[in-house]
Order: sequence, then structure tokens, then C-alpha cells
Amino acid sequence: MPTKRGDGSGLRLLQFHRPQFDLSEAPIPELTPESRRCIQTLATYRTPKAPLRYPKSRIAAVLVALFVGRTGDLYVLLSRRASSLRTYAGDTALPGGKWEPRDKSIEWTARREACEEIGLPPDYKRVPLLCVLEPFLAGNKLIVTPVVVLVLDKTLRPILNGAEVVSLFSHPLASLLSSEPPFPLEPEMLEIKYHTYSDYTSSSAPGKIRMHNFLTGREAGGTKPIFGLTASILIKVATIGYGREPDFEPYAPGEPTTQQRIAHALRHDPVFREAERAENIDPDKTPDPSSLGESHKSAAEVKHRRRRRPFGGRQLVRAKL
Repeated sequence: MPTKRGDGSGLRLLQFHRPQFDLSEAPIPELTPESRRCIQTLATYRTPKAPLRYPKSRIAAVLVALFVGRTGDLYVLLSRRASSLRTYAGDTALPGGKWEPRDKSIEWTARREACEEIGLPPDYKRVPLLCVLEPFLAGNKLIVTPVVVLVLDKTLRPILNGAEVVSLFSHPLASLLSSEPPFPLEPEMLEIKYHTYSDYTSSSAPGKIRMHNFLTGREAGGTKPIFGLTASILIKVATIGYGREPDFEPYAPGEPTTQQRIAHALRHDPVFREAERAENIDPDKTPDPSSLGESHKSAAEVKHRRRRRPFGGRQLVRAKL
């Protein structure tokens, strides 16, 4: 994401406020050891620097608002979008939206949208920032940055914008790494798997893209599963926070990385190219996707690589992620 325009007067969109907070003094239930480690890991996470410039007219942000449940586990706030919306009507989603010129950072975009949609105040002390993740490519040709926060004030109550949000609910964060449901299934849902996925050919980049689907336990009341971009973002947050991979394959064989997909879209998609030119960004100077590392490998391929021995007989060392 560009930090400034050529004249040096542009917004520094990736600057964000990261206040210090003491979990032992926070007015929250006692954390499980796993939840504590997850929060600490997310709070120390730093986004790798990307060699890409994004047109501001095509960027957006979502707020991943975590809170501590009664038993010390972490939950994420999710909303059910209004059925009257033009896009993604009725979907289960994270609060968020497009960047606006008044936004001082991409973090502020996510906080502003969450305040407008569900009434979560942009209060850095009661809702401190944990981290900002690498952006994702959405199907509506937006580059979406997840902003992860922790809700410390249990007295906060949602104020839903009825034109955009029908209801608000929560889901255990750790369950986004599991193929087993975190709740008992209703009799009519017993034959439906909690987690499923499908691979499809994307127009944004060569190769297959894996889309995940998680039941919420509220389908009988009309709530849609967690799927698509929302599922991908939450899998990423949980993977980083808990420091482990899902018990399922998160990527299709040979799936391009998100950075490769974004680079391909910036170079070839007419919508992005037009937006880049309007902001004096040369789309042809975007790095070639093939120069941005390898595509995702399956767990079997990774395991096979780790077993290989290089010349000299020394075993390859597993990197700490």
C-alpha cells in the first residue's frame, strides 16, 4: 500500500496506533493459557513489507474484533448483513468497508466502519489494536486489509445500523482451525459437515483458489455460514495467533499466494489498471507475480521437503513461523 504520493503530501495509510495494555489488569474473564499466547502473538505480529502499490480508490478494511468469553476462550464478532444491500446481501461478515479520504489510516477505516455498522466505538483504550494483517483480494475487486483488535470493555453494547446489519453474533476463533464443530448440531443438521471447501478457478490470477465454509450453528434461523473472504481472513488470524496450521488443507494444490493474486490483478485487471493510472501509478511497474515467491504448498509437499537432505548430508532446518 502506498505510504505517500510523489509530492510527499499523501496519507500514510499503514501507520496505526498500538497502545500498551496489561492483560492482567484488563476487566476481562481469566484467560486460558492458549488464549493468552494467542493475544500476545497477535500483539507482536508485524506485517511483512510488500513491494506493491495499491490505488487508494480500490482499498478497504475489515475489523476482526476479538473478545474473551466466560471460560477464557477467544471469540470473534460477526454480523449478518441486511438482505436489502446491493452486495453480499444476507451474508455473514466482518464489519468493514472502503477507505474514504477522511480516514487517517487503514486502521481508522476499519474502526470507522465498525462504529457505523455495529456501534463499536473507535476507542484505543477500551478496544486496543493487536495487529494489521497483509491485505486480501476480494471478489468485488477490492484490496481488503484485516485490522485485529481486542474488546476489553465488557460493558459495551452493540448499536446496529439496521440498513446494513440485521444481527450480531460471535464464533470461537480456534474453531476456524478445526473441521469439528464447536457446538452440538441440531438434528436436521447432523448430516451436514461443519467445515467444507470448494476449489474454483479465479479470474484474478491463474490457478485454483480454495473457498472455505464453516457452519455457525445459527443456520436454522437464517444465518449463513462463514465462507469466502471472511473465512479466509479468520483462518489466517487464528493460524498466526495460535501458532498452528488447521487440521485441514487451507489451500488448493499450487494455489497462488494472496500477494501473487493481488500483483496479477494490479498488472492485468482493467478495473485496477484504470484506478492506478488515475492515481499516477504505473500498473506495468508492478512486480511480476512469479517474482513474489512460490505458490502455496500442501502439507504433504511441505513434509516431503523437510525430509529431504541437501548436499553434504545436513538436514534442512525447519523455519520458525
